[in-house]
Amino acid sequence: MTTRIDTRFAQPKTEGRAAFVTFVMAGDPDLATSLEIVKALPKAGADIIEIGMPFTDPMADGPAIQAAGLRALKAGTTLKKTLALVATFRKDDNATPIVLMGYYNPIYIYGVDKFLVDAKAAGVDGLIIVDLPPEEDTELCLPAMKAGLNFIRLATPTTDDKRLPAVLENTSGFVYYVSITGITGSGSAKSADVGAAVARIKRHTGLPVCVGFGIRTPDAARDIAAHADGAVVGSALIDALRATLDSEDRATAATVSAVADLVSALAQGVHSATQAAE
Repeated sequence: MTTRIDTRFAQPKTEGRAAFVTFVMAGDPDLATSLEIVKALPKAGADIIEIGMPFTDPMADGPAIQAAGLRALKAGTTLKKTLALVATFRKDDNATPIVLMGYYNPIYIYGVDKFLVDAKAAGVDGLIIVDLPPEEDTELCLPAMKAGLNFIRLATPTTDDKRLPAVLENTSGFVYYVSITGITGSGSAKSADVGAAVARIKRHTGLPVCVGFGIRTPDAARDIAAHADGAVVGSALIDALRATLDSEDRATAATVSAVADLVSALAQGVHSATQAAE
């Protein structure tokens, strides 16, 4: 079965470039503004969109994404409303892959079977669930794959060759390589280290490898994209959004364009990268 994610990765490959993957939080700073941002991303150059599912205990997230989740929860964002946001986006865009990223608890509360049916109906293509290891594949990974959703796994600098096959066994869509140890928004990725890590992962899988964490500028995005199939940016976009909010954390006239403008600049960096020889 070919998914939107598979189709989308085939396109930049024929163009000899990497894909640009953006992360934004559903409902940040409110659902209406969030929808406008998501709609603006493909036009600005995003190839794939990751949408965060706000959660009260986001242990892998740094301060920027934690704050975004809290703003979204304060605005009344739920998992049901997140799926509705995706469904609304799909009315005008049936091509851009959407990946939901977050934690297992909200899905468990929602009900796994119901969530998978509703997510598929809304137009979700894949899931990244950061707190479900391969040992828990029967919880969500295998049912998600059966439902036709890609289950995308994280690999990190500490994922050694012994562990990697287990991580990759039921992974589909792409592998998300977390380029630094620690939480989101901390540190910055070094392209030489990333190149070696991506090459190591590719010895174990034919899936595209996307690199995220620590990419904040077009130059950094270009450097990373030269060594990977895709570059992922999240915290920098959240920071750009936050900088436009008023004193009550409400959206202003500048909010959507601030995110779209940064995405456009980063996309140019990613898409201009010369692919390193594999």
